[in-house]
Amino acid sequence: MNIIILGPQASGKGTQAKLLSEKLGLFYFESGDFWREKAKSDPRIDEMINKKGELVPDTEVIASTGQYLKEKSPSLNNLLLDGYPRSLKQYQLLVDWLKEEGKKIDLAILLKISDQEAVRRLSARVVCEKCGTVYNLITNPPPGEKCQCGGNLTQRPDDRPEAIEKRLQTYHSTTAPLIEVFKKDGILVEVDGERPIETISDDLLKIVAGHGE
Repeated sequence: MNIIILGPQASGKGTQAKLLSEKLGLFYFESGDFWREKAKSDPRIDEMINKKGELVPDTEVIASTGQYLKEKSPSLNNLLLDGYPRSLKQYQLLVDWLKEEGKKIDLAILLKISDQEAVRRLSARVVCEKCGTVYNLITNPPPGEKCQCGGNLTQRPDDRPEAIEKRLQTYHSTTAPLIEVFKKDGILVEVDGERPIETISDDLLKIVAGHGE
């Protein structure tokens, strides 16, 4: 089963995706981490996503992610895609590519939170400079002043106030329309993302299990 998990920034989709992938043995692809790694060696991408809060062009996304997924999961089965696709064009390109490989997207999970909650969560998010673990000072705090691995904690450039508003606007204008297409394709399940992590995780496991019956 191939699954897309989506929602606004700070909806908890990364946390839930990791839990799902660990419990169900899915190959987890996190778009944000993928492009942040690329940004380290590509000033153009760094300027685009970290300083301007913009999205990478669709054609570049499908080329780079397609190659990566094929290398890491050659069977293209049991994929869990977090933050990808982000637009209608990306989705159609992904569907066409998977169809050529004899595969498809089986389920799209939408974690719903308000913009106000997204801003509250994002403003409290920190990441470990050493291992990349993401914490939230409100909902998922670190064990102390440092990460559990001993690394220093810092705030991402795209989690600063000036970038948060731009990112939410980008989400609503480009990603939200996907919801209607997922509904039309009969693969969308909406989940309240403003509940405890464990409660949401239990619901998602039931949803995936039920969808696979």
